[in-house]
Amino acid sequence: MSPVTEGKGKYRVGSLELVVVSDGTFRLDAGAVFGVVPRPMWEPVVGDLDEAHRTGLGLNCLLLQSEGKTILIETGVGDKARESWQASPLAAGNLLSDLAAHGFRPEDVDIVINTHLHADHCGWNTRYLPVRQADLSAGQADGDGKLVPTFPRARYFIQRGEWEAARHPNERTRATYLAENLTPLEEGGQLQLIEGETRVTSEVVVIPSPGHTEHHASVAITSGGEVALYVGDIAQHRVQLERLAWVAAFDVLPLVSLETKRGLMERAIRENALVISVHLPFPGAGRMTTTPEGRRRWQPL
Repeated sequence: MSPVTEGKGKYRVGSLELVVVSDGTFRLDAGAVFGVVPRPMWEPVVGDLDEAHRTGLGLNCLLLQSEGKTILIETGVGDKARESWQASPLAAGNLLSDLAAHGFRPEDVDIVINTHLHADHCGWNTRYLPVRQADLSAGQADGDGKLVPTFPRARYFIQRGEWEAARHPNERTRATYLAENLTPLEEGGQLQLIEGETRVTSEVVVIPSPGHTEHHASVAITSGGEVALYVGDIAQHRVQLERLAWVAAFDVLPLVSLETKRGLMERAIRENALVISVHLPFPGAGRMTTTPEGRRRWQPL
């Protein structure tokens, strides 16, 4: 059976409704996105390069309800100001308004799942509360207020190894593992560290998918014999799902990434799964098929 499309960004998998909610878009250097793949090979498939040779990427998060729990997978880049950013100025930070458009408030979310902790995947984990006028009258300086978890009732499910890597970044990772997205979760007692494959509900399972980071994870959603795979950052462009050797420069374990993609895409084909990718153009959903010649082919929905 095939997942049913119910409108742009809405899909039904068995008895579950899946809603892709967006934090907007941003742009990254296309050479970095395609890693060691020569520019004459990747440039014809990109199509939307700007004058700085950056390509547009989506910020597709996923909302669903399972066994009485409202679950949000990934939280985008957020709205916290930063002095510099590795990508373009952000046309992003829309997640809360998009959730509201679907009838959900931050306090309605019971579980947040992060595939990993790069800043464009966990930015809305936390936010600054607005400074109250009473605080300003009492002499507090104008500016950001208290940094708190954005989803005050939620447990945040994060792989333990990813958490440790993010809390102890090295020279390569410290620009994207930002303490402001992490520390309030632990301080507020909302952090749920997990190890390996973890069942969040009987329908939602976090599965290891290493390569982009050592402890990167994806999410498998099953209901009524149907399957959806939220594949996180195993690819930033649809051609990387089709061509296993096309691996981003951001991946810390590129050969592991290749094998991870092989396994997930073989599962997607075998189970006719709905596949949702963070960085493909909204809604980032499609199915992996094969051509008569046996090549992988992405079919957007």
